[in-house]
Amino acid sequence: MNILLAADGSQFTKKALAFLVTHESLCGPEDELVVFHAQPHLPPRVTSMVGGAIVADYQKEEAEKVLAPIRAFLDRHPIRYRAEWKAGPSDTEILEAAEREKSHLIVMGTHGHGLLGRVLMGSVAQRVVTGAHVPVLLVK
Repeated sequence: MNILLAADGSQFTKKALAFLVTHESLCGPEDELVVFHAQPHLPPRVTSMVGGAIVADYQKEEAEKVLAPIRAFLDRHPIRYRAEWKAGPSDTEILEAAEREKSHLIVMGTHGHGLLGRVLMGSVAQRVVTGAHVPVLLVK
C-alpha cells in the first residue's frame, strides 16, 4: 500500500506517525510511506523585497524543520519512506501529492477543533476529507 502522511510538525502529526508505526497492517515493510509537508506561500511583496532565491531558501529551511525529526524517527523503524515538501495551500498540495503519488490512503493528524472551529476558520483536514478520492485516516 502507498500511504501519504500529511505532516505539519505539530503534536498531531507525531500522533499520526506513532499510530502508523505501531500498526504494521497499515504500514509494514512492504508498504511505502510518503511523508509530505506543505510549506505556506509567502506574500508576493516579501518575494519582491528580498528576492525569490531567499524566499526559496527560507521555505526549504522551514520544511526541513518539520521533516528532519520525522526522518530521524522513521530511520529507527523498518518502514520504507521518503519525505517531500512543496510550497502552497496545505489542503490543495496534500490532495495533489496524493494524486501524484497514487496513494491508497492519506493519514493526517487533526487538531479536533470541532464544529464551531470548522465553521469559523475552516479545517485543512475537513477540506482534504471532502476533496480526496482515496480514504483519509484522521488521527486525534
